[in-house]
Amino acid sequence: MKSFSQSNRPQRNVALLATGYGAFFLLILWAAYTNNLPLQFLGKFPYYDKIGHVVLYAIASYLGHRVLNYRHFRGLRSLPIFPVLFGLTMAAEEIVQGLSPHRTLDSLDLVCSLAGVIVGYLIAQSTQPSQPN
Repeated sequence: MKSFSQSNRPQRNVALLATGYGAFFLLILWAAYTNNLPLQFLGKFPYYDKIGHVVLYAIASYLGHRVLNYRHFRGLRSLPIFPVLFGLTMAAEEIVQGLSPHRTLDSLDLVCSLAGVIVGYLIAQSTQPSQPN
């Protein structure tokens, strides 16, 4: 029989990973808003910006959905809590970029970010343990 601490270990590991990734994500946002991204390096990769939006947001959505134990809002449609709230925050952040002197409002970035949120959610859902009957 597993003790509580052993059975809760995977969830704790996901929470720690999500915390570290959240700090990394905020660091990237700070670097972007202060014009401190390593553009000489990143510029060597075609479409680095669009790929970055998909990958960064997919990882965040995946980890967030896992941390919240795959929870969904209940109502007319069952919507995933973290991906929905993160997607709304991401959309607002993308709109705010238009106010920054170092960033621009780009509808394709918004689409790529939303695609990342959806991909992260779908991957997390595919790893959800089955519910016992």
